[in-house]
Amino acid sequence: MRAEGIETVRRILCVFPRYTSSFGTFEYAYPLTDGVQAFMPPQGLLLIAAYLPAHWPVRFIDENIRQATAEDFQWAEAVFVSGMHIQRQHMNDICRRAHAFDLPVAIGGPSVSACPDYYPSFDYLHVGELGDATDDLLMRLARDPSRPAQQVVLKTSERVAMTDFPIPAYELAEVKKYFLGSIQYSSGCPYQCEFCDIPGLYGRNPRLKSPQQITAELDRLLECGVTGSVYFVDDNFIGNRKAALDLLPHLVEWQKKTGYVMRLACEATLNIAKRPEILEKMREAFFVTIFCGIETPDPDALKAMQKDHNMMVPILEGVRTINSYGMEVVSGIIMGLDTDKPETGDALLAFVDESRIPLLTINLLQALPQTPLWDRLAKENRLIEDDSRDSNVDFILPYDQVVNSWRKCMKIAFQPEKLYARYQHQVDYTYANRLKVPVTPEQKTWANIKRGLTMLRNIFWKVGVLGDYKRVFWKFALPRLRHGDIEGLISVALVAHHLIMYARDASEGQQNASNYSIRLREVSVPAE
Repeated sequence: MRAEGIETVRRILCVFPRYTSSFGTFEYAYPLTDGVQAFMPPQGLLLIAAYLPAHWPVRFIDENIRQATAEDFQWAEAVFVSGMHIQRQHMNDICRRAHAFDLPVAIGGPSVSACPDYYPSFDYLHVGELGDATDDLLMRLARDPSRPAQQVVLKTSERVAMTDFPIPAYELAEVKKYFLGSIQYSSGCPYQCEFCDIPGLYGRNPRLKSPQQITAELDRLLECGVTGSVYFVDDNFIGNRKAALDLLPHLVEWQKKTGYVMRLACEATLNIAKRPEILEKMREAFFVTIFCGIETPDPDALKAMQKDHNMMVPILEGVRTINSYGMEVVSGIIMGLDTDKPETGDALLAFVDESRIPLLTINLLQALPQTPLWDRLAKENRLIEDDSRDSNVDFILPYDQVVNSWRKCMKIAFQPEKLYARYQHQVDYTYANRLKVPVTPEQKTWANIKRGLTMLRNIFWKVGVLGDYKRVFWKFALPRLRHGDIEGLISVALVAHHLIMYARDASEGQQNASNYSIRLREVSVPAE
């Protein structure tokens, strides 16, 4: 589906802002790859680009890959921007640069939808999802591409059904320069975790694309050159369990048809461990990773944050169950909760050792607008407006104590010896349970072989020769090489290197203690 009924032609420049350095963007791994420069293609702007009238020329620029130039702005008649709170400074900078060329700038996405007041300089604020506000914006630009006399706020009241969404314009993105491919199946989540803004922004009743849309999008990603891993960016893949069960057979058939060229990953609540019928189908569809917001191993804390569903199965048992279907668990962890105690950091490190989860995104609590947490802390006068801090929450424990505990956890949890030991456990007890897929013609092509050799060369030289944890690396790598598991070796080495190097910087105070903090730090790999 595209916008219709517009005859005028407008040139639209879609610009995605840079991220500041983050635990979850894996930029420390990029120098080991064959040219990766960014994490995932942004769904929002690429969806808008696909929705524009077919005769409107459109350019898409991800400033994590390259910065929009003067020529780009001179070409355009209007600029579209989208992003999250953590990209706020960069979005405002794009607006400033576009205004230097007297271009109207429209902003949409989760940040402006939650906090329109963050963006006073933009000409158009698109609040909400794709819908009547989008059509209104396009009609206004079709009539008059000049900047309006004052800011115009457009709020979506009638959303476009997800079954009518066009395929995002993946062809406009340099997809081979992304660490992962991305795809969206649903929007919304039925749970109301205190710290999460998803229900407030997108509702509690998940809305869905059809299985046919998803396989068509996977086809398009494949056509554009994406192989490797594709991440379902849904807030909760099993937000509608029946729908997930309806989708999975289609994914299984698509994987069989294409030769399992893509590994799939998603986000889901930990209670997926109680759904063996879903886990078995996910295994057949070649899902290899599930991000679970475990948040904390403390039952009292889970009750306080309204995440009781994490206790439907004992956490360690749930992790082992998911691992038994060949899927590695990635965990979100939060520190700085009201229920935290001085010994919480040590308890967390014990959980890391016992769970054997290699990748845990350990964050300080950050209160996001449009969440129950924000509302509660506002009433308690515990929100702090100070961008020099790593969190906007006035913790129960002393701030410095919480930050130092976080740094200690980062330093210890991601020591090379500990991290690679957890990965060896995954090799032995998780990866061994994965579906055994055939070697595909795509894997045998010279382009794919060259890509693998390039990454191996970079890993062997920068980690195995120059790296200060090379003994740990080779202890893991040599058995993988003897087993012919080149793909597994590359995958682990890339992620492990990022975790080790990021954690070192974090423990020395050189990284934000919250992935949601807007405290500005420069990215390690800036756009050229």
